[in-house]
Amino acid sequence: MDASQSNNPLTPGPPATFREGIVDSLPIVIGYLPVAFAFGLNAVKLGFTPLEGIFISCVIYAGASQFVITTLLSAGLSLWVAALTVMAMDVRHLLYGPALRHRILGALSPRKTALWAFGLTDEVFSAAIARLIKDNRRWSENWMISVAACSWLSWVIGTAAGALSGNGPLDDYPAVEAALSFMLPALFLSFLLAAFQRRQSLVLAASLTGALAGLLLMSIPMAILAGIGGGCVGALLGPALKPGKVE
Repeated sequence: MDASQSNNPLTPGPPATFREGIVDSLPIVIGYLPVAFAFGLNAVKLGFTPLEGIFISCVIYAGASQFVITTLLSAGLSLWVAALTVMAMDVRHLLYGPALRHRILGALSPRKTALWAFGLTDEVFSAAIARLIKDNRRWSENWMISVAACSWLSWVIGTAAGALSGNGPLDDYPAVEAALSFMLPALFLSFLLAAFQRRQSLVLAASLTGALAGLLLMSIPMAILAGIGGGCVGALLGPALKPGKVE
């Protein structure tokens, strides 16, 4: 009896540990390092000091939005305009917490939640959702803190390496520089596809349609907002469009 239960894949395992979080964060770390390196180079190229570039990554920690805010500030726009633009691009983060809490079993520690909530980037959120979809009984705050901390640390280290490397070492390699900037959305897409299930097809289609329409008609920030709105509409309409079960 005991042997059969231990071999049963439905038997819940122990909560994921901090060490497991380090291992699970490696795909994010590998993706973050080159992108953060490119940001550090770009920040110095735009006139920021290495210390300022590192400070932005430590405090703002907003991925692609950091490229936007440094570009806007270097172009002479006010801090308020740059901040509002980045807030519009990152408004999707307001949905990450409720989406996770809906799947998390049990109570949360306020202190631990504050730690991993700061590091809740797109990629960390995707990794957490994938873990919760696979087996929400194994998700733990220690695991979450580990993934978030390792990801943040890799982003800061990558930024420091790029900022301290000098001005424009990739100027002679534009293809490499373009590839580095593409790695962040590619990494997020890989996590999204890993957590994808067939019943989510309508949500994904609506989100992609909204994002594409926003990109073609308006701008990248509008594409992000339209994609979020399309996904929400798809999630709301999905149950209504499914045929009812005959009892």
